[in-house]
Amino acid sequence: MTDPSHTQAEHRVRVEWGPTGAVAVARTADIAVVIDVLSFTTAVSVAVDRGITVFPYRWGDERAAEYAEEHDANLALNRLDARWRSGAVSLSPVSLQTARGLERLVLPSPNGSTICAVLAETGVVVVAACLRNARAVGEWLRPQVEAGRVVAVVPAGERWPDGSLRPAAEDFWGAGAVLDSLDAALLSPEARLARDAYGGFAERPLEHLTTCASGLELIAKGFADDVAIAGRLHTSEGVPVLTGGAFVGGR
Repeated sequence: MTDPSHTQAEHRVRVEWGPTGAVAVARTADIAVVIDVLSFTTAVSVAVDRGITVFPYRWGDERAAEYAEEHDANLALNRLDARWRSGAVSLSPVSLQTARGLERLVLPSPNGSTICAVLAETGVVVVAACLRNARAVGEWLRPQVEAGRVVAVVPAGERWPDGSLRPAAEDFWGAGAVLDSLDAALLSPEARLARDAYGGFAERPLEHLTTCASGLELIAKGFADDVAIAGRLHTSEGVPVLTGGAFVGGR
């Protein structure tokens, strides 16, 4: 059972990592903002901007193909597999920018998508944020926070080979970029720390993103263009909100 001290319940805006942290701080929240810059929420942002409906799905669930068929949607492939198939889509934002005739997509991922699926079961409003749409999400949140609603901001993080959480710099920067639009007096200490981290990132976002551990990993695997798309700070006005099990555009 979560220690009440760890829920940041005294603060209207909270930050905590990964799926376990997400549930801990979102249980008494009205809105949860999930950030998985490389690459789930960036992929969602790109897709929703193009009018594509995105269904998040738990990673490793063998029923994904059946779920996609039930929702008349395409199922995203593994990023490496999709690269060798013409027209295939995956977590790669590039694949979603160039896709043709794609209207509905089931998009599993081990971190961001899984967290969104878990949070959806709690009844909280779930929003997908990344560096592309951080300012738009922050501005969307501001009047709601001022009206008294409670927000949990969740940097997804990555996974070590043993399955444990690896906090990821890019997701912390993304969280801070969203929080930069909100009143500092309403932020928990954890949220203020994320906002401060973003201050050092904002002057040279692409440089930081291409030299952090997750960026280097994707670049080494041949996905430098995905990192470049993810680093386009404040270039989208879309606010993807999970509605009826799928992310659709909102503002």
